[in-house]
Amino acid sequence: MPSHHIDRINDDIRRVLADKLPQVKDPRVQQGAMLTVTHTDTTADLRHCKVYVSVLGQYDQRQMLRGLRSVSGYLRRELGRSLDLRYTPELTFLLDDSIAHGAYINRLINDLDIQHDDDDPQ
Repeated sequence: MPSHHIDRINDDIRRVLADKLPQVKDPRVQQGAMLTVTHTDTTADLRHCKVYVSVLGQYDQRQMLRGLRSVSGYLRRELGRSLDLRYTPELTFLLDDSIAHGAYINRLINDLDIQHDDDDPQ
């Protein structure tokens, strides 16, 4: 399969999961944290999909992953209903801390005390 086809499938999976995650009833997933699907990585045979999620707020990482693993069957069924794929991939959830890391770097940069020299033309 050409890679642009897999990219389109990844985007469709990300979109469907982003729509369905707020509807999940598991309290481990809906524990007051903002959950965002940042990236999906589907294998070429469409059998497996790694779903990278970013979580902002106070949460228990282990419980969140257990909750996501617990609702993966429901989410997979919803994917099958929403997308016309040869196979509905098995979902594996992984935490993506890139947004939190970016916010941390931004906070560090903003906290720097940089003196600007007004006499310097640069």
